[in-house]
Amino acid sequence: MIADGVVDTGALLSELLASLGLAEPPAGEVGITGRDPIWAAKYPVGEAAAVVLAAIGVAVNDLWELRTGRRQEIRANVRRAAASLRGHYFQLLNGEETPRPVFPELAYSNHYQCRDGRWIQLHGGFPHLGEGTSKVIGSEHTAESIAAAVARWDSQALDDALAEVGMCGVIARSGEEWRATEQGQALLPLPPVEVVKLADGDPIPLSAGARPLDGINVLDLTRVLAGPVSGRTLAEHGADVLHIAGPKLPSVWPYVLATNPGKLSAYLDLDEPDDADRLLGLLGETDVFVQGFRGGALERRGFGVEELTRRHPSLIYVSVNCYGPVGPWHGRPGWEQLGQTATGLAVGQGGPDRPMLMPAQACDYGTGYLTALGTLIALARRAREGGSYHVRASLCQTGMWLERLGQRCDPADAIGLGDPSDLYVHYNSTVGRLSQLAPALEMSETPPHWARPAVPLGTHSATWG
Repeated sequence: MIADGVVDTGALLSELLASLGLAEPPAGEVGITGRDPIWAAKYPVGEAAAVVLAAIGVAVNDLWELRTGRRQEIRANVRRAAASLRGHYFQLLNGEETPRPVFPELAYSNHYQCRDGRWIQLHGGFPHLGEGTSKVIGSEHTAESIAAAVARWDSQALDDALAEVGMCGVIARSGEEWRATEQGQALLPLPPVEVVKLADGDPIPLSAGARPLDGINVLDLTRVLAGPVSGRTLAEHGADVLHIAGPKLPSVWPYVLATNPGKLSAYLDLDEPDDADRLLGLLGETDVFVQGFRGGALERRGFGVEELTRRHPSLIYVSVNCYGPVGPWHGRPGWEQLGQTATGLAVGQGGPDRPMLMPAQACDYGTGYLTALGTLIALARRAREGGSYHVRASLCQTGMWLERLGQRCDPADAIGLGDPSDLYVHYNSTVGRLSQLAPALEMSETPPHWARPAVPLGTHSATWG
């Protein structure tokens, strides 16, 4: 059964599946229950997340049918889906809440008003971003100083100046304004996630296994938050996921805990020749390579899509970024806040006079789910017809998809989660007893679950198994 929500979730699911070349599932296979608003968002983010999770279930079923000839029932619940968009807030360590994510330069991660009256979203959540932003705008590390400095800039000039030196900032636009920009125009024809066939090859049949993704090896070179969510989602269905982190890169502990269940986790520094060689060695047994680096960064190190798919003709290469795979902004860095602000969600949530972020990381988690969906589609195509594939997802593709759903919810009607204890899964880990949100998707024969506990970065060696 697909219940009535503030959007027609059945129609939205059909539209999403069709845009990605997936067949409509048999009648009665998919059930979606619940309705928005769960969070005080004007956009139906919980229902949208439930639809994407249901689509993941359909794609998993396609793989399961290839393995076994059977399909199974899929259930997605809006409350569970909405909770997952704030998953890092709902986790307990030894019965105590884990600390909320804390950024040393939090004052930078906000909207500020420019001299011309327009608003701009800055992001200086990590120290190097805060320091770099401060140099551009000419401020101290306080909200008051930042506001005063931004007020001396016109919005477009500041946007351009930040982009020129690789810092994060974007003008708050309406959805209509964004679609009129050169970058918005470039993304407009794209679906929420792209699956591009790069070359022909022999089919790679799925091996026997008790779970849909048994035998699939995934290298996950991503962090905060969309990329790691995609790897975690694949692990929920049985993939072996090896998360590779850079030992010199900053991380956010609650995010690591929330996105590392089901994975092995190792350190490799790709600027060190020996570590780069170790990563190349892992690729011989890799089915899926997921990366969230800024455009050009991996190409310079020999890990770009053309080079790796040339070396490994059946590889599925997955790219996740903020602004999309095409257009003049494809190399810009960005995060959840910028994805919402660029695509019109922040203006839609708060208004043009005072943009406001939605109270859920809908672009990050939504992009993570869509990335996993694209990867599942590529795996099924590889099994049927062979070849190598490039899966391309971004926060802005997700943001545009959400913005087009419209402002259908009154935040005053938000009901929240209530007591979330029924949503938790509990297990022992190397850091203590963890309670985290269980996978939000339900499947009747192969219930999604994690075979490994969340671990700190670098816990394992960079090897398979």
